Amino acid sequence: FRAKLASCCDAVQNFIVSQNNTPVGTNMSYEVERKNAILIRKSIFNMFPVSQPFVERPYNQCAVVGNGGILNKSLCGAEIDKSDFVFRCNLPPTTGNVSKDVGSKTNLVTINPSIIRLKYGNLNEKKAVFLEDIEAYGDAFLLLPAFSFRANTFASFKVYSTLEESKARQKVIYFHPKYLRNLALFWRTKGVTEYRLSSGLMIASVAIELCENVKLYGFWPFSKTVQDTPVSHHYYDNSLPKRGFHEMPKEYSQILQLHMKGILKLQFSKCEIA
Repeated sequence: FRAKLASCCDAVQNFIVSQNNTPVGTNMSYEVERKNAILIRKSIFNMFPVSQPFVERPYNQCAVVGNGGILNKSLCGAEIDKSDFVFRCNLPPTTGNVSKDVGSKTNLVTINPSIIRLKYGNLNEKKAVFLEDIEAYGDAFLLLPAFSFRANTFASFKVYSTLEESKARQKVIYFHPKYLRNLALFWRTKGVTEYRLSSGLMIASVAIELCENVKLYGFWPFSKTVQDTPVSHHYYDNSLPKRGFHEMPKEYSQILQLHMKGILKLQFSKCEIA
């Protein structure tokens, strides 16, 4: 599976937009809006890392922490924090009471640009709140899909300039649109034909390539547990995803197959306390 994923998606070379793979003058097509392109001028080029930042791969033990309500009372925090590399999605809370269930260590966290617009007012009047919130992630990479839709570009660039101005220790990186396109095509061959992959499946796919051992926590797209107990959509709220955008049960079916084949491990229940 790893080999198929690597040959299909060329992930390590094209996972992140870098100065090495995207020179000045590149007319880069957007991931979804392929008829639209953005000219990579010097000012944009300077935002990119010189090369791929994950040169130390493969990491041994990686945790991909989803935001499912199944994490509540899981006591998985200590186990997650022991991982060599921890991936998270969409700026979830990790401090206070939730840390015992979700951990506090973060090496990479994705940001949906809609969060920047809706929660942080495009980093105008709520810039200070944003900077305070991301302090929880230490020196993690903040990963944004700047080149998926044109509407994502401004907010993604604003995150970069905000961190630069404030000399924040987090580093902004951008998904390469070619990588995301190829990843969507790969999962389409497995029957996942949704409009767009969820951040969780994108990051789980990246982790499979970058890590020897991958364990997923908080991946549970259903409203009840196996024991028929009601469970919130997220561990921090019950806000449901946009209808018709993702196909979570189909994605979960594929993740379950990877678990059964031993390609990754899924944590279904409470973690054992050592």
